Amino acid sequence: MTPPAFEHHCDEIVTQTERLTAHVRGADLSAPVHTCPGWSLGQLLRHVGGAHRWAEEIVRTRAAEPVADALVDDPRADSRADTSTLLPWLTEGAARLSATLRAAGPCALAWNPSADRPAPVRFWARRMAYETAVHRADAALATGAPFTLDAGLAADAVEEWLEFSTFPEAYAPRPDLPELLGPGRLLRFEATDAGTWHVDLTGGRPLLRAGSGAPVAIARGPVADLLLYFYRRPAPAVTTRGDTALLDLWRARAGFWLEAP
Repeated sequence: MTPPAFEHHCDEIVTQTERLTAHVRGADLSAPVHTCPGWSLGQLLRHVGGAHRWAEEIVRTRAAEPVADALVDDPRADSRADTSTLLPWLTEGAARLSATLRAAGPCALAWNPSADRPAPVRFWARRMAYETAVHRADAALATGAPFTLDAGLAADAVEEWLEFSTFPEAYAPRPDLPELLGPGRLLRFEATDAGTWHVDLTGGRPLLRAGSGAPVAIARGPVADLLLYFYRRPAPAVTTRGDTALLDLWRARAGFWLEAP
C-alpha cells in the first residue's frame, strides 16, 4: 500500500476538518467527550482549531524552537461557545494551515517536537491530518455519528504511531511503570485490510521489522479500528490475544506524547 504524499496530507487536513464539522453541526457543544476526559465537544473543537493555528505559525515563521499556544493544551481558555462562530473558525484555520504548508513545500525546515533541530515540515502535514482524523473520531463518538477512515490513511497513521513508539520516551525505564523491553517480547499487529506490523521489544530499544519468531501478543482488526485501539479509543472490532498486559503497557508508553504537560 503506497503511503499518502505531502499534498494528500495537506488535502486531508481540510477534508477531515470538514467531516468533523459535519459530525457536530447542530450538536450541543457542552456535551462531554468521554474519550477526552474533562473536555466538552466545544473544547475539543477549540483544541483542534488551536492546533491548526499553532502548526501554521510554526511553518509560516519557520520557527526554530517551540511556539507557545495555550489553546492547544487548555482549550477552556477560549470563549467561543456556539457553532455559528466556532465551525467557520475551525474550517478557516484548517484551510490556512493547508495553504501555508503548500506554500512552504515539504522540505522547508521548522521546529517539530520529534526532532532536536529544525526538520522538514512534511511532519506537520502528516501530524495535523491525523490529529484531526482522530479527534473527528472523538466527535463522532460523542454525537453518535458513524466514523470511517480510508484504509490507506489509517495505515499511514498507524505507521506514524509506530514510529513514535521507537522514541526513547516510549521505552526508557520509568520508576512508575513496569519495564517494557525484555526477552521474547515480540508484538504483532494485524490489519485485516492493510497488512501486518511487528514491534520487537527484545533488545535495547524497540525495532519495527518483518516478523520472525512467535509473538507473545497479537492485536487484530480493520486498520481504522487498529488506529483507534492505539489511541486508546473504543475499538470493538479489534481482538487481542496473548500477553494483553504487555500490549496495554506498550500502548501507554508509545502514547507518551499524548500526555498532558
